[in-house]
Amino acid sequence: MNLDSFGSRTTLASGGKSYAYFRLQALIDGGLQNVSRLPFSLKILLENLLRYEDGRGVDKSDVESLANWTPNSGTDREISFTPARVLLQDFTGVPVVVDLASMREAITKLGGDPKKINPLQPVDLVIDHSVQVDSFGTAGAFASNVEKEFERNRERYQFLRWGQQAFSNFRVVPPGTGIVHQVNLEYLGRVVFEKEEDGVTYAYPDTLVGTDSHTTMINGLGILGWGVGGIEAEAAMLGQPVAMLIPEVVGFRLMGKLPEGATGTDLVLRVTQMLRAKGVVGKFVEFFGTGLTQLPLAARATIANMAPEYGATMGFFPIDEETLNYLRFTGREPELVDLVEAYSKAQGLFRTDATPDPVFSDILELDMGEVEPAIAGPKRPQDRINVRDAKVAFEQSYAEMADPARRGDTVALDDFELKQGSVVIAAITSCTNTSNPEVMLGAGLLARNAVAKGLKTPPWVKTSLAPGSQVVTEYLDAAGLSRYLDELGFNLVGYGCTTCIGNSGPLREEITAAIKEHDLVAAAVLSGNRNFEGRVNPDTRANYLASPPLVVAYALAGRMDWDPYSEAIGPGTNGDPVYLKDIWPSQAEVESVMRSSVRSDMFVRRYAHVFEGDERWRNLPTPTGDLFAWDSWSTYIKNPPYFDGMTMTPPEVKDLEGARVLAVLGDSITTDHISPAGNINPNSPAGIYLRESGVAREDFNQYGARRGHDEVMVRGTFANIRLKNQLLPGTEGAVTIHLPDGEQMPIFDAAMRYKQENVSTIILAGKEYGSGSSRDWAAKGPALQGIRAVIAESYERIHRSNLIGMGVLPLQYLPGQNRDTLLLTGHEVYKIEGIASGLGPKTMCNVTAEGEGRKTTFQVVARIDTPVELDYYRHGGILQYVLRQLAAN
Repeated sequence: MNLDSFGSRTTLASGGKSYAYFRLQALIDGGLQNVSRLPFSLKILLENLLRYEDGRGVDKSDVESLANWTPNSGTDREISFTPARVLLQDFTGVPVVVDLASMREAITKLGGDPKKINPLQPVDLVIDHSVQVDSFGTAGAFASNVEKEFERNRERYQFLRWGQQAFSNFRVVPPGTGIVHQVNLEYLGRVVFEKEEDGVTYAYPDTLVGTDSHTTMINGLGILGWGVGGIEAEAAMLGQPVAMLIPEVVGFRLMGKLPEGATGTDLVLRVTQMLRAKGVVGKFVEFFGTGLTQLPLAARATIANMAPEYGATMGFFPIDEETLNYLRFTGREPELVDLVEAYSKAQGLFRTDATPDPVFSDILELDMGEVEPAIAGPKRPQDRINVRDAKVAFEQSYAEMADPARRGDTVALDDFELKQGSVVIAAITSCTNTSNPEVMLGAGLLARNAVAKGLKTPPWVKTSLAPGSQVVTEYLDAAGLSRYLDELGFNLVGYGCTTCIGNSGPLREEITAAIKEHDLVAAAVLSGNRNFEGRVNPDTRANYLASPPLVVAYALAGRMDWDPYSEAIGPGTNGDPVYLKDIWPSQAEVESVMRSSVRSDMFVRRYAHVFEGDERWRNLPTPTGDLFAWDSWSTYIKNPPYFDGMTMTPPEVKDLEGARVLAVLGDSITTDHISPAGNINPNSPAGIYLRESGVAREDFNQYGARRGHDEVMVRGTFANIRLKNQLLPGTEGAVTIHLPDGEQMPIFDAAMRYKQENVSTIILAGKEYGSGSSRDWAAKGPALQGIRAVIAESYERIHRSNLIGMGVLPLQYLPGQNRDTLLLTGHEVYKIEGIASGLGPKTMCNVTAEGEGRKTTFQVVARIDTPVELDYYRHGGILQYVLRQLAAN
């Protein structure tokens, strides 16, 4: 029951219909003058509080607190945010549905109704993470890869189809349709929601949380949303609000327009570098300024997409005329576009160049005319390199990565030579850039010009094209450019994330053998958003992000030690050198092709039957019933042990005594390091488990595809081949030592031995622990391994939340302290006090580390940031908390 303490409920007419809505102007009329200058993103949060004011989850003081927001006030005020919908992709979505199915079993055992476990908010799952680039460079690559996708993922897909009929409010976009964020941008996103309650139709902002960190791409459409862990998303589905602190909002003023030769990708790499250097973790970023008028929505979406890379919770663009134009162009109903315009203008949520600038916590500025073509790498997306400096930058990085004895090695294979710096993967892939017609058509035009000059792709380069939606293929065909991309090997391989998430598939055997035998620093160039160590492919140690046209250019060059400004790509038809400037398309040409080939009817046609799928999907045998029939033989889907032995009363929270360190890790440990999504090594604990379960090596699939099976995933925790555990200096991979005996073994084996010995374990880490994708198994895996706490210098936002959601305590060194300043080796025995009594949001805990003849005591901050997070931790995790609430009512 809404209390409407501010008398804000009123009506709005649009399209011949009347809508009830909660008017922000009522707060201003009531004396809360700050509302008029709030950032647009905070206004949307404020409307959410107004609409959900019930005196319990949201009260009048919550509304007033946000309405009176003052930048940099240091407030730790917690508010509740209730999203309008939840978005999932299949890698993170499968374990979500597994957990919901498991909760149905658990609530039944507690005497409750299994149908209480049901999404209360609309949920969309897009299957986009399971296709792998096995076949490439041929006309039949797409059909072959889809066939293998269904063979590998049959069990998962059957399970998701069961979920679609077992749970209400749950839709699935089948495989082969597109990437979740592009489908969200082009079809699912509404900007303004409407919902009927008790005979009244309400209008309110479209908001969401998603189980992929790049959910923020939708911010480019003026929709508030960000990535959360799967466990947090499950709670949101089940009616639990997202607890959050009122954020600081950094304003980013954009001015001018991009110069000739620069693309939206180059702009986003510059923005990412600037914001990561500024430090915006846990903050909203909101873009403003006259430059927005010059910025197409696809470019805005590219910038918003990479909010996780620059560390922000969101990268938000307000609603404006470009938003309306994009909705019309992508085939949204005219009635919806009219409602978006009427509602946003009535609420003061519509931006024009004449709109007064909001008040921000801080401001950055960029004249887009200063942006240069760039790439980023070789290990992090924020490490931007101007293309004019790329050759020198690679040579510097190569000097650090290569074995001095191997520098200069060249390996002669049957029909070519492979050397240090050879580009072995060139992939036009990922949600970030494939939604942008400018760069996709730019790649096609560059390919056309290259073919006309007689350039060819060297045989060692694995090329692929994985668009974000079927619309991309249609407009490339309409422009007559697909055949030129095909001629250079950029044939369609699938509609999915592919290379960007590690689904690049294997290289040719002789190339892999040469790389390993000669310790070659091979490179990958991709139009993605992630290039962390070990992510793209186990054979590529240097990985670079680039615009689609530059991906084609580097594929043609075949090497990273190439200067695109001064060196030829290669010889043309007549033997004369061809330079990049000779084939780079002009901006006028790109815009002309866009106008003639990208049409609104393409979006309408491609999304008309988006939930139906192809014949393979429709003919999948599907289980039925409210409870899932678990198959004990399955190596994809298993009932997880989270609720084993669970009672209605949560267990007592205890201090840690006699704890051992399982791993000592450095800075920028990503969720890929903790829970990789890629290949499963046959000799790893997970590989051994699969072999012993009768799974053939060619059927291993990836970790990401097996996230519905805890036995595989707990063995894959910390299994990244590039992980460096400083308990074993000089080693790479999932190895550690068991203490006190010092025996070297896989991390999983050591964790299980500690559990048998009833010894708690902890992790020591550096800065930005858990950065990267919002991966719930990066918290679930450590929890199941018996890890009770992590002590780090800082955390990425989503991962910190996920740790608490799985009952693992995130602790943070005090400023100026870390493992090195405290002389901690990881060989000590640890005692952590202050958990059993006095634990609260950001309270201090006392740590004692004793061993090797030394005793060190220090304090850490418990990074439980809100009272709700404290409740989750005391219940052993968010799922247990929600389950107990539902079972009790």
